[in-house]
Amino acid sequence: MITSIQGTLTSATPLRVIIELNGFGYEVNIPVTTAEKLPPTGTTAKLHTLVIYREDAQTLYGFATPAERDFFRLMIEHVSGVGPKVALTIMSKLSLPALESAISAGDIATLAKCPGIGKKTAERLVVELKSKVSGNAGSTAGVILADGMPVAGSSRHGDAVLALTALGYKPADADKAVRNAALILGSEATTEKLIKKALN
Repeated sequence: MITSIQGTLTSATPLRVIIELNGFGYEVNIPVTTAEKLPPTGTTAKLHTLVIYREDAQTLYGFATPAERDFFRLMIEHVSGVGPKVALTIMSKLSLPALESAISAGDIATLAKCPGIGKKTAERLVVELKSKVSGNAGSTAGVILADGMPVAGSSRHGDAVLALTALGYKPADADKAVRNAALILGSEATTEKLIKKALN
């Protein structure tokens, strides 16, 4: 099982990268939330990976953190109707803290807004995963991103998203605004700074 890959990032799009290692170019499917954290092409990148084997193909999926990879695996193994493509779409729309929060709160409306996800699939996500994500707040704290920088604890991210939601933002919009703020401010940004930047 290939659990991670580290090499030269030679090509990157929002949903796919190529990492060259020992003369081989590995095509890795990624969610947009991982693409946002990639280093520049031509530099070294590390992704935490999962290989999906099918009769006619084997596909490599990569994520910025082990927690994101494990959540991806959780969705495709435990939620009927959610395969790798759908799971990648869900993780492209919402960050892991936002996903865990929505599932824990039973927020069907937020989950159903992910492209290709209807109300029934959103309900299955909550039913099948609620007990598995409850109490997982902060599960991404201290992990290392593809560029080698530690990511801010998900509690800071989650608190900032909650604050924006209280101000009237839609949960998905709040999550995206906070992610963008974190990219600009860096991994050490406080909740207050994330909120201020997201509101700009």
